[in-house]
Amino acid sequence: MATEALAQDAVRERLRELPGWSLGEDGISRAYRLGSHFAATAMVVHIAQLQEELNHHSELTLGYNTVSLTVSTHDAGGAVTDKDFELARRVEAAAPGHGAN
Repeated sequence: MATEALAQDAVRERLRELPGWSLGEDGISRAYRLGSHFAATAMVVHIAQLQEELNHHSELTLGYNTVSLTVSTHDAGGAVTDKDFELARRVEAAAPGHGAN
């Protein structure tokens, strides 16, 4: 998967396919609210597994009943790349199974 930085316009266009995700200074981000701390913890473990499969890791934060992550590509100087969108898509696909919204 390419580690070339995407242009800001391309990032904004791709974000249209990922409701709830936004572009910030540190990459693309999303926060999820879950029904309990246990559900949030289970989602963090699932995201960690996805990150290992892709060999691409995010800043991942567990709150009481929240999970938030910010994704960028260190190999591209912290820019947003295709790798970030692949991880975001996989997290989005997994979120409903955890009751996340």
